[in-house]
Amino acid sequence: ALGDAAFYGLAGRFVALHAPHTEADPVALLTQFLVAFGNAVGREAYYRVGPVAHRPVKSVGLVGESSVGRKGTSFAEVRFLFDLARDPWADERIVSGLSSGEGLLWEVRDASEKPADGKRKRGEPKVDPGVADKRLLVVESELGRALKTMQRDGNSLSGTLRELWDCPAKIRTLTKHAPCKVSGPHVSLIGHVTKPELLRLLDEIDAMNGLGNRFLWVMVRRARLLPDGGSLSAEDRQPLADELAEALQRARCVRGMTRNAEAAELWAVVYGDLTGDRQGLLGAVTRRAEAHVLRLSMLYALLDGVAVIGKKHLLAALAVWDYAEASARCIFGSSLGDPEADEILRALTAAPEGLTRSAIRDIFNRNVSAARITRALTALARAGLACGRKETTGGRPTERWFAGKREGRP
Repeated sequence: ALGDAAFYGLAGRFVALHAPHTEADPVALLTQFLVAFGNAVGREAYYRVGPVAHRPVKSVGLVGESSVGRKGTSFAEVRFLFDLARDPWADERIVSGLSSGEGLLWEVRDASEKPADGKRKRGEPKVDPGVADKRLLVVESELGRALKTMQRDGNSLSGTLRELWDCPAKIRTLTKHAPCKVSGPHVSLIGHVTKPELLRLLDEIDAMNGLGNRFLWVMVRRARLLPDGGSLSAEDRQPLADELAEALQRARCVRGMTRNAEAAELWAVVYGDLTGDRQGLLGAVTRRAEAHVLRLSMLYALLDGVAVIGKKHLLAALAVWDYAEASARCIFGSSLGDPEADEILRALTAAPEGLTRSAIRDIFNRNVSAARITRALTALARAGLACGRKETTGGRPTERWFAGKREGRP
């Protein structure tokens, strides 16, 4: 369960008001509200860590069953409240339909002069006005479709999403036909996906490249059955919408952010665990824990309209991260992201008596080389997921492997 500390402040009041009137998971309501708020605020607020300026940019992946997870329902509740807050951002800066990195950057491009070499149509202005508002929230109800798109040769979407999460001052594309420059992009992503689809497609696009750990992955499910829907009216929501409008106005005045003494003391305590070594596919998608917690704490402080992150903001952020880390463990388990290693581990788990090298090669119908099997077994051993031992026979010694660490075995 998501810890109570996560429901601090305006975000918590949003969930408390809406949760009884929707089948959506409170986790889905909370995390999408936080991501949407961070994008609507813009990139003026920052927390500097050395040369890196972290902005209130977050991306979340909601993982649940296709129809009964109520992922889409949860964002509809978030969107409706922002509409009631009468913020132009809700009408103009929420999009969907990821297909390429160039297409994404085009939605936040700078003004530029079009070439006069025949590519400009007659009567068309020489200057492209570009997009003045660099905020963009991409909502993908079928994130799997975008992940599949990334598998195409030459597709730049994965790299572009990674770069945008890092909050660069500028991005420039060098494509021949549609080059563009982007200054100060502020792009966030909300994606909905099922667990089998996520596992299959993240493997194929190589989760180890850093895309996976730029998402906050959260498991969601239907919270309740409401055959006739909720009974929350626009009038019931309007006081909270007015509070949201005021919070946005105050947060947009914040620039440099700091921690107070209590928060700094707590950060020093948890920092070691947040930055600890993480193995396998689970490690790959949770490797930016400290950055996620930092940005989440920024969001909770900005919701209060303050530039100083307090202990209550950091505790709320840690509660959200704890749930996300538990979700990632549930989604990715002990997978290493190595197809051979993961297949071997599944076979070893189903064979408590262990498997010999020969039996392991039979798993792959002897179509995988001995060198690749050795590499996979070494990776499993380093991650503490499997161990092997030598067994004497009447002839040549045999090597037998077991799932997990076993006492008396190397």
